[in-house]
Amino acid sequence: MKKSNQHAPKWVIAIDVATIAAGFIASYWVRYELRWFRDIVYDAPLSVYLPFLALYIILLPIVLALDGLYHQWRGSWVEQMSIVVNATAKVTVLMLAITFVLRPLLYSRVMLAEAGILTALLMAVVRAIESGVTARLRARGIGVIQAIIVGAGEVGRTVMRTVVAQPELGYRVIGFVDDNPEKGNTDIGPFKALGSLENLPAAIDREQADEVIITLPWMYHRKIMRIVRECERRNIRAWIVPDLFQMSLSQMDMENLGGVPLIGVQEVSISRSALLVKRAMDVVGAVLGLTIGMPIFLLIGVAIRCDSPGPIVFRQTRVGFEGRTFQMFKFRSMREGAEAEKETLIERNEADGPLFKIRDDPRLTRVGRFLRHTSLDELPQLINVLRGEMSLVGPRPPLPEEVERYQEWHKKRLEAPPGMTGLWQVSGRSHLSFDEGVLIDIYYIENWSPWLDVRILLRTIPKVLFGEGAY
Repeated sequence: MKKSNQHAPKWVIAIDVATIAAGFIASYWVRYELRWFRDIVYDAPLSVYLPFLALYIILLPIVLALDGLYHQWRGSWVEQMSIVVNATAKVTVLMLAITFVLRPLLYSRVMLAEAGILTALLMAVVRAIESGVTARLRARGIGVIQAIIVGAGEVGRTVMRTVVAQPELGYRVIGFVDDNPEKGNTDIGPFKALGSLENLPAAIDREQADEVIITLPWMYHRKIMRIVRECERRNIRAWIVPDLFQMSLSQMDMENLGGVPLIGVQEVSISRSALLVKRAMDVVGAVLGLTIGMPIFLLIGVAIRCDSPGPIVFRQTRVGFEGRTFQMFKFRSMREGAEAEKETLIERNEADGPLFKIRDDPRLTRVGRFLRHTSLDELPQLINVLRGEMSLVGPRPPLPEEVERYQEWHKKRLEAPPGMTGLWQVSGRSHLSFDEGVLIDIYYIENWSPWLDVRILLRTIPKVLFGEGAY
């Protein structure tokens, strides 16, 4: 059995060493060739700086390693850069201190400072490229960690939602075990039930698991330690998620009272104050969208009118925040009477669960096919956003007949205003199963922030331009 390794692979360290050397050499070029910032008193060949270059490319990787950059390399770009900037500053100060002690005439302290700045900038670019490439590979199942979850309670389900919502983390849950017969033998959406805890050793071997994530309550500490020892015997990593009485981190609020740690419980759903912030963002975005997009509205309206008979705008009843129904607006993309033809096309449905989708829907008009592919048919929903029935970002607004077929856990996605776009759409759109989409919607609700909405809106742009997963 292979051992899971969270440490950075050797190629990452090799790229960092090359980047560090490039940063130092670039600083020499800026100082002596471009002659920026200050006049040069003494010209010096690069060979003079070779001792400092050797010290730099040896010392900086060591400091980066000691600061934890290579111990947990799956962290976010911001976390990585925080370590890089901190380590680069330490080494730069050390080299400057050496020049003050030795007082060499040929060494430029300005150049050494520039070396630190350019190295941090180059590593920021390189790490961003690495993060982008590895995220795309992981999203396609390449280089992912195969994990089994122990415990299918709320903490275990939170881990599952996180894995589905953030495939770039590089995890794939191949199944879960639970001593509760009802949980241990019932699949949760795309996640496979592997039976009771007694089945864990066999499941690890059979499924070729890389890691085990334990989400059991702390009252079962003996079971937890037994599982950890079992993983050690099989030379795979075991992680323990602190449940803190079955509360996820999104439910906890940490405070300090004169040195005494306080843990408070906060709402899992989007709070009322957060909804006000979200509403303000929606109003500004909808007004800007309607104002700037008015010429596009007119062009689309003329195209629809010339292409086929019927209204320009199509209205449909959808279920919104807290189960309230509303009339959602879309540019008409199908011929008149398309809703009545739905029953005859049920056998061609390509979606699972309560959804109904056909890749090459015969009811689409010529203009409608283009509008669907580019998602321009959804522009009139800006009116719904302005009216407060929808948000710019949120779960997909379902049809009433879809909600009637929801399982109880599916209804959690109705605890936020529906959106024109959402985390589900930018995470795979039509390629995801219904259960995976619901898990992503619930993750969005539990982890909402203004920045998350901005990120989703930015990720929506390329999805719309390239029509990825839209039909």
